[in-house]
Amino acid sequence: MARPRPPGLIAVAAAAALVAWCLCGPASAAAAAGGEAGGGGAGPEGDVLIAFRETLRGPDGAPPGPLRAWGTPAVPCRGKASQWFGVSCHGNGSVQGLQLERLGLSGAAPDLGLLAALPGLRVLSLANNAIAGAFPNVSALAMLTMLYLSRNRFSGVVPDGTFHTMRGLRKLHLSSNELSGPIPSSITSPRLLELSLAHNQFNGPLPDFSQPELRYVDVSSNNLSGPIPEGLSRFNASMFSGNEYLCGKPLDTPCDKLASPSNMSTFMTIAVVLIVVGVILAAAGIATGVIGRRRRKRRRRRPGPGEPGGDQTPSNPKLHTAPAVNINRGSATAAASTAAAAGTSASGGGGGAAAKRGGRRDEHGRLVFVQESRKRFEIEDLLRASAEVLGSGNFGSSYKATLQERPAVVVKRFKDMNGVGREDFSEHMRRLGRLSHPNLLPVVAYLYKKDEKLLITDYITNGSLAHFLHGNRGSELDWGKRLRIIRGTARGLGHLYDELPMLTVPHGHLKSSNVLLDGDMEAVLSDYALVPVVTASAAAQVMVAYKAPECVAAAAAGKPSKKSDVWSLGILILEVLTGKFPANYLRQGRQDNADLAGWVSSVVSEERTGEVFDKDMAAAGAGAEDDMLKLLHVGLGCCDADVDQRWELKTAIARIEEIRVPDPTPTPAAAADAAEPSPSTTTTTNSGETRS
Repeated sequence: MARPRPPGLIAVAAAAALVAWCLCGPASAAAAAGGEAGGGGAGPEGDVLIAFRETLRGPDGAPPGPLRAWGTPAVPCRGKASQWFGVSCHGNGSVQGLQLERLGLSGAAPDLGLLAALPGLRVLSLANNAIAGAFPNVSALAMLTMLYLSRNRFSGVVPDGTFHTMRGLRKLHLSSNELSGPIPSSITSPRLLELSLAHNQFNGPLPDFSQPELRYVDVSSNNLSGPIPEGLSRFNASMFSGNEYLCGKPLDTPCDKLASPSNMSTFMTIAVVLIVVGVILAAAGIATGVIGRRRRKRRRRRPGPGEPGGDQTPSNPKLHTAPAVNINRGSATAAASTAAAAGTSASGGGGGAAAKRGGRRDEHGRLVFVQESRKRFEIEDLLRASAEVLGSGNFGSSYKATLQERPAVVVKRFKDMNGVGREDFSEHMRRLGRLSHPNLLPVVAYLYKKDEKLLITDYITNGSLAHFLHGNRGSELDWGKRLRIIRGTARGLGHLYDELPMLTVPHGHLKSSNVLLDGDMEAVLSDYALVPVVTASAAAQVMVAYKAPECVAAAAAGKPSKKSDVWSLGILILEVLTGKFPANYLRQGRQDNADLAGWVSSVVSEERTGEVFDKDMAAAGAGAEDDMLKLLHVGLGCCDADVDQRWELKTAIARIEEIRVPDPTPTPAAAADAAEPSPSTTTTTNSGETRS
């Protein structure tokens, strides 16, 4: 049951917003409700947020710690800049989004109707908490475009009309809850781009999705049944796995052969009859065999005409048992020799030849696409494409291929990727293909060959962070850009930890040359999650996670820990802040790799912090020294040589998110865009789910 609204604050906030809307129009109302209130207090929108905060319960039964600072400063937004934890803002100073993730929220769902007094609210995320009970009243937030409630404990049926009012909904993520019943038909918003319902208990048929812009659907691991609608048949089959009674494309289960729950009773009846008949036939066969054996024994006891009977009784094994054994051995040897000569196994017939043909096809053949929505091309298209060599790394070489009438792609050739066999490699690539996050470079396709592997990814325009830091372009990276890059890197890494918990090091090779920068200078992580498929010796020699102190220690035998990626993140933070290249990455094997972290620690301990920061960044970030120091301490906390003392990744992410990103100098076009709220504004969250 939803909690009652606090009467005073909500009445004031709602009245103020309504009056402003009627007198001044939507844009002015949003600004009036936002932060720039001339009087005291938190302003109407601030009052709404504080009232909403009081309905939230953290681990100690009170509102979570980061939210207790709401109210300082007095208003949540100053222009587009957020001043309160978890709040994002429109350019006109109104609240645009709430990202209240990983806060340990528990208890029943809060009354989301309180947030209806925020006319500019477009994004709401309560993901990665422990909120339980009935699904919240999201229909009160008709203007939401993005809703993220994954990884909670919501249960029960979602009413069919829940999303009827939310006609502008573009992204809906409800995965990893305990929701049941049919998928509500109102979920098929005409503007829907992404839908994640995986790992719930939904049952019944899939609604008919016909949205032309729909680009991501995941309904895996539910109890759905019936045919997959034609509008969803273009997606990867893995997005429908774990639903025993779904059928049709892209699954391999034809609908006319599926035993659905409705006819299971008939199916079970037939099965029982067949089992009974089988048992009867088996018993009859056994009885016939026993009777026949007894008759043969009786015949053997009778000596033939003129034959002495003493040495031909069953007690003499030389006449009966030995020849039987010799015959069987001879047959087996002959069969094996025939199989070897024919190139097949004794039991396989033509199976061996088929396997060899399959092996040759994989050896020289086709690219396997793990992004089902991508337009296909073949290896021959890559060979014909205009190519530009991008470089050669520890694992192999890479080049940019420009295909006709398609975006450019990057082809990476890996030499030491024989850590697993073909089936395990393919399964791992499919797992990576299911990852979706704005700070992760998606794997598009792969080619498996015995001696080498090819991975196909998108081409990212601005190249790597290392190129900017160490290639005479450092002046282009001011403090704000560097902080945004680190924040995006941490979010991408956090998403890997969420989605690949079975891996000790979900990234394994985090360094500045594997942090790419897109056209907006946002971080995009590459070469992640490759440790499971790389040979152990190659991983120990060249992968960054294996250079963490716990791997270098003699007693560690080169094995990374769950915090080795955190150490890599810390080194990256120090590299970004200092502009110095961590020379330890040039070394191979187990050596002392604490160079950069040790130098920074010594300078800080001697209170010479001013010498640490890159001059290009410091000059462009005048007045932000306190925030730079906060990030520096995050980096040092992540680089602690003592694994037990080293920060947890979630702690590092939370501290990074608390650091205020300075406002960039807007261009005239950007200023014009900021004046009008857009439902497609890109947003990211701690949980690492897509926000665009």
